[in-house]
Amino acid sequence: MTANRVANYCLFWMLLLFKLQQEGLLMMKHLRTLTLINDVAATGSIRRTAERRNITPSALTRKIQDFERELGVPIFERLPQGMRLNAAGEFLIRYVRNQVSDFERLKSQIADLSGVRRGHVAIACSQAFVDHLLPSEVAAYRAKFPQVSFMIQMRDHTWGISALRDFEADLALLINPPPFADIQVLHAGSQPLCALMHRSHPLAGEGPIRLRDCFRHPVAMPDGSLAIRRLLDDALARKQMPMDMQIESNSLEFQRNYASREPMLSFQVSVGIPVDTPDLCARPIHEMDMPPVEIALAQLLGRTLSVAAAKFVDQLLKNPVWG
Repeated sequence: MTANRVANYCLFWMLLLFKLQQEGLLMMKHLRTLTLINDVAATGSIRRTAERRNITPSALTRKIQDFERELGVPIFERLPQGMRLNAAGEFLIRYVRNQVSDFERLKSQIADLSGVRRGHVAIACSQAFVDHLLPSEVAAYRAKFPQVSFMIQMRDHTWGISALRDFEADLALLINPPPFADIQVLHAGSQPLCALMHRSHPLAGEGPIRLRDCFRHPVAMPDGSLAIRRLLDDALARKQMPMDMQIESNSLEFQRNYASREPMLSFQVSVGIPVDTPDLCARPIHEMDMPPVEIALAQLLGRTLSVAAAKFVDQLLKNPVWG
C-alpha cells in the first residue's frame, strides 16, 4: 500500500469516527452513567452495582436520577426487592448495548490499522463446549493476540439465543439451537450423542449402543433446561420406552463425575467429553434411535462483528469438530 493510500485510508477512518462521535454525542457524554445503568439492570441492585464499580450507593442513585430527569422519563421501577427496568428502560438498554457493541467494533477496526489486534469477544455456549473446545481455541487465539479479552457464558438452547438478542454475546455456540428469523447461523455441523459410563459398567465396550439397552439401567439425566434432554425425551416418546431416572441435573460435569461413584449412565455430545478421563467409556447412540446432534455457531442477524470476533470465527471454523 502506497503512502498516499495509507493516508487516505486513515483520513477516512478519522472522518468516520468524527461522524459517529457527533451522532452519538449524547451517549458519549453519559457513557459512564449508561454503563452503571446497564449494570443495575443486570443485577437489579444499586448496592451490588455500587460495590462492583467502587462508587457509593447514594452517588449511583443520584447519577441515575439526574439521567432520568434529563431524559424526561423514569427508566426503573423501584421495588422492595430491587430495581427493575420499565418499558422506557428496556428500550434504552437495548440502544445502549447496541451502541456499545458498535463502539467496541470501531475501536477494534481502528486498532487493526496499526497492526495490533485488540478487542473483546463475548460468547454464549452450551456446556458441551467449555471442557475442551473453547478453552483450546481461546488459548490459541490469545497466544497470537494477547490484547483481545473474552467473556464465556454458559447459555444453553433458547438462553443462548437471548444472549445474542440482548447484545450480551457476539456469538453463540449451541447444541440443537431453535430456529429464529433474527438469528444467522454462521456454520453448522453435527456430533453423535453418546452414552457415558464408567469402564466397569456392564454396557462399557466399543461401537454404537441402542437406547433400549441404556434405559434398562439407572440413568443420570440432564434436566429440561438442556437441549440434550429434549432430544432424549423425544426419542423416548417415539420408542415408548420406560426410564429409570435416578439422578437429574443441569450440570453435565456433575453427571460425568457421578459415573465414577455409582454404575449409572449419563449422556453427552461427543465434543463435550473430556479427553483426559480414562476411567470413562463413551459409546455413540445408534443412529436408528437418534441421528447426530446439530451444533451451530450463530450471531444476531444484521449485526456486524468486531474484527476480533470475526477473526475468532475464522479460526474456530477450522476446528475438526465441524467435520
